[in-house]
Amino acid sequence: MNKTNIKLSEELAYRGFVNQTTLGSAKDLDDKKFTFYWGVDPSSDSMTVGNLATAMMVRHFIEHGHKAVLLVGGATGLIGDPDGKASERDLLSPEQVAANKEKIVSQYKTIFSGLDFEVVDNLDWFKDINYIDFLRDVGKHVPMRQMLGREFVQSRLGESGSGISYAEFSYSLIQGYDFLHLYKNKGVTLQVCGSDQWGNSIAGVELVRRIAGAEVHIWSAPLVVNKTTGVKFGKSEEGAVWLDELKTSAYSFYQFWLNIDDESVSEYLKIFTLLDKEAIEEVLSKFISDKGSRLAQKKLAYEVTKVVHGEKRAASVVKATDVLFGKAKISELDEDDIKEMSKEIPLVGAEDSLIKTLVSAGLASSNSEAMRFIEANAVTVNGEKAGADYAFKHGYNLLKRGKNSFAIVKA
Repeated sequence: MNKTNIKLSEELAYRGFVNQTTLGSAKDLDDKKFTFYWGVDPSSDSMTVGNLATAMMVRHFIEHGHKAVLLVGGATGLIGDPDGKASERDLLSPEQVAANKEKIVSQYKTIFSGLDFEVVDNLDWFKDINYIDFLRDVGKHVPMRQMLGREFVQSRLGESGSGISYAEFSYSLIQGYDFLHLYKNKGVTLQVCGSDQWGNSIAGVELVRRIAGAEVHIWSAPLVVNKTTGVKFGKSEEGAVWLDELKTSAYSFYQFWLNIDDESVSEYLKIFTLLDKEAIEEVLSKFISDKGSRLAQKKLAYEVTKVVHGEKRAASVVKATDVLFGKAKISELDEDDIKEMSKEIPLVGAEDSLIKTLVSAGLASSNSEAMRFIEANAVTVNGEKAGADYAFKHGYNLLKRGKNSFAIVKA
């Protein structure tokens, strides 16, 4: 897919994907088609929404005609990137890394569905490298001053630092070799990355220059930072927000975006959705005239969920959300929608009384507590206040206690 209505340099600037680069000008991306690479280490079995920001930038490169090589770090994942870490990482087993790689590659295929790209694993070229040959052919060309000057090395070796192992110290050299290998074997002349990978990427540029005598480049994007907390984007009170629905369900993923603050939603629409400029500006114009509608957050949540979980799943979680917040009836949901909802709230069979059903659904700890909730008018079924003698209607019913405690009851 090639975009012709807007230049890549303009696209990246509009969406906030401009940070540091070794290119002479961003317009170089318009005048020349690069073979570029972007990599993710399998330090976990899923990417986070922080990774997703750079992935969305990569999509724009591909859609503007640049050739993508997507790397999964089977070798670097066995060491672990020390940059930004105050202490030594715990090593993952080869089996863990192998399992994680499969998950990351699967997410590549989802996020970049319909686009042309090639997946490579740096373990494929590192597994047979002789250590002495690596020191002679690669290590000999890397100045210690360059490696010791890295900020994370200085902090780890400082008086209050935790120290650093030779393995983690060598990480940037290993990643740098990736660039050299991909330059020689795939014609890669550009690495795209988040700003936190700038130092590792520069190591690759220098290695290619020293060993191959060639000029290669980097394009980096700023890290997305939560304006409210000041921390790297993608962390919530419950922890990281993952792309794998086994770690963050599609419903919770959707809710994360739905709860984005008004100050940030404009930026995130540009970074995390595939909506074009005209569509984004139209959404924002309507949103600004009526912020109470939360139209921008709704559009953001739907579009990002669609990219990560697919259009059908995104539509399902929208319907589930509407039911839980009283904007739709549970009778409007199909079996797939009910299945989606049941990942978030209990699905139970109707007991012979509302009191017993409240207890079996976990909405009351005892029959007496259930009765107190009912007497306090704190229990509704399908949006209506329910008394102790309430009889569930055939099919699925939405049982609610208080403001935010739900269960699906099948009668």
